[in-house]
Amino acid sequence: MLRLATLTAVIGLSIGGAAQAATISISCGAVGAELEYCQSGAQAWAQQTGNEVQIVSTPNSATERLALYQQLLAAGSGDVDVFQIDVVWPGLLGSHFIDLSGDFSADEVSAHFPAIVENNTVDGKLVAMPWFTDAGLLYYRKDLLEKHGFQPPQTWAELSTIAQKIQDEERAAGNDKMWGYVYQAKAYEGLTCNALEWVDSFGGGQIVDDEGKITIANEKAAEALTFAASTVGTISPEGVLNYQEEEARGVWQAGNAVFMRNWPYAWSLGQAPDSPIKDKIGVAALPKGGEDGKSTGTLGGWQLAVSKYSDNPAEAIDLVRYLTSPTEQKRRAIGGAYNPTITALYQDTDVLEAAPFMGDLFDTFTNAVARPARVTGAKYNQVSAEFFNTSHQILSGQAKADEALGALADKLDRLSRGGRW
Repeated sequence: MLRLATLTAVIGLSIGGAAQAATISISCGAVGAELEYCQSGAQAWAQQTGNEVQIVSTPNSATERLALYQQLLAAGSGDVDVFQIDVVWPGLLGSHFIDLSGDFSADEVSAHFPAIVENNTVDGKLVAMPWFTDAGLLYYRKDLLEKHGFQPPQTWAELSTIAQKIQDEERAAGNDKMWGYVYQAKAYEGLTCNALEWVDSFGGGQIVDDEGKITIANEKAAEALTFAASTVGTISPEGVLNYQEEEARGVWQAGNAVFMRNWPYAWSLGQAPDSPIKDKIGVAALPKGGEDGKSTGTLGGWQLAVSKYSDNPAEAIDLVRYLTSPTEQKRRAIGGAYNPTITALYQDTDVLEAAPFMGDLFDTFTNAVARPARVTGAKYNQVSAEFFNTSHQILSGQAKADEALGALADKLDRLSRGGRW
């Protein structure tokens, strides 16, 4: 059997310990405060039930994490009982997970965003419960925009102009580390999210449409990615080509960026008592591609699934029920700015006081653009890899957008056998 401990870190929590206690292992992300909140939630469940929990810390890169999961599940390994899975993975991994529809009541399920429940339902089986949802957001420095006489940008062109001006003037004033805009442009799943936001905001579609037609080779998509390439080395550091979420947040939270694209989790960390930019942060929807464009945030978020290879499925399901409950989602929203998947919590005054943007940008979260995972099914991972590699070539100046997107469309056509995913 493939042993998990050889692949990643396992953090044991000696909690519970009743005579018949089960030990449940759960994989947790470690971006920002993810691991801390996963540990504390699982710890509370263990104390309540008398069972024990092992926390498995997985790679921050979603691409690397998926590869790890596929190795474990293909081997039929029971090393992990509960998997934290990306919103685009139910179709890829669902055959390895227990159908939860018979274990959660209709009221429990219907409390969550219907679109996410539908996303997690594969061939009529509920293969994962929603845990937290995400959409790409624009973070900006309120103090710097006010100092230099700007409002938050409505279009990408405005962002570029504002970023350049403030970057230049702040450097002239003595902060030679200041950059205008940081985001995620490493060749991994995060670049698929960033690039899809640019393309869709310019009216360039969603790579593959809902009917399975490959749409990425178009003028609007090329215009979007040409704009994105123009940021590298001007308002964004060359190093952004190797940035994931935490590298971008590191520059931002040190006070060295005017704008940042990131997920909601960055809010609570930026507002921490020791943060240099505490109370200087604004949050808005990402800019439009132009006057005729639209604000687009890519739908993200994570689910909890129970492995069908688990030796203790009943206890694993109970842990999922606890972690996805209203009480636990509220705790995570207030303390960590993890967006709930339970609709009613967006009316909760405690949640809105801790993270006002959750109410202000509710439409951004409910109308986020989905990656083409459902229509491309088991081939989504290959589609995404081809897209982020092509985008990376364009951003790094190795290819022109129109030519690269034409070549990408040809590759996807062959992969799909003419659009028959």
